[in-house]
Amino acid sequence: MISRSALIWLSRHEGLKDFATRFGYFKKLTTRFVAGETIDDAVSHIRAINAENCTASFDHLNESVASESEAEAEVTEYLNILARITETQIRSNVSIKLTQFGLGLDPELTYRNARRVVEEAHKRGNFVRVDMEDSSVTQATIDIFKRLRAEYGLNDVGIVLQSYLRRTYADAQELVKLPARIRICKGAYHEPPEVALPDKKDVDANYVKVMQLLLSSGTYHGIATHDPKMIDATIDFAQREGIGKEKFEFQMLFGIRRDLQRQLARDGFNMRIYVPYGKHWYPYFMRRLAERPANIWFVMKNLVKG
Repeated sequence: MISRSALIWLSRHEGLKDFATRFGYFKKLTTRFVAGETIDDAVSHIRAINAENCTASFDHLNESVASESEAEAEVTEYLNILARITETQIRSNVSIKLTQFGLGLDPELTYRNARRVVEEAHKRGNFVRVDMEDSSVTQATIDIFKRLRAEYGLNDVGIVLQSYLRRTYADAQELVKLPARIRICKGAYHEPPEVALPDKKDVDANYVKVMQLLLSSGTYHGIATHDPKMIDATIDFAQREGIGKEKFEFQMLFGIRRDLQRQLARDGFNMRIYVPYGKHWYPYFMRRLAERPANIWFVMKNLVKG
């Protein structure tokens, strides 16, 4: 069995994408986790998601752009997404990664690019979630988010925190004071133990601790998890504290635990599905495999079959 760390390594080598997609079963599996390569592909899937009483979050897959022109293309893509959401009246917001907007080139350029997307969302009554990436850009991401939050409203822009990082609870304490809308997830990048908690039980305990802080803050947050234990802990805490279902939302990834997504929606919880699309799907897809050993086994078994 391929280890998680090996898959994370593979995720950083997008040049292997062409080789991998020669295998039909590998390509077929990508459609389980990636909603196609175009905005139209994603819109089609979001219509189906909306029909099941769930909302969505558009995410164009492209990380670590290498030039200002590539960053500009990402801004244009997101402006087009926001226009299509308005045009089609689908129920969706957008998620952005700051490395898409030039964080590896110039933080000030990144801020200006992100601001253009938040400004457009503000005009259209939509919402931008600033996603979190690996720990090398955590502080820069928070700093740019704080600038955007100072300029725009609570319901214009939010951020993501990852419970496997040792710093996250302190970050959450600081951000809820703004206030800010926060999405808490576990995290999917390979990090050294001095930065991230190495044991799952500690990551889970931190997740619950942050979740309780968020739900107690009175701000509308996103509880992003596919882990039934984390879901049960959230529901139990909300019930004990008298926090209504309308005060927060669960969030899950496209194609993962679809049964659970539908069940939570049927049970009256707000449910948002993160819908990734785009030609640069390979790094994202490999990280999803790293998170779920059952998916690794499926791929390996079918690659052997040819």
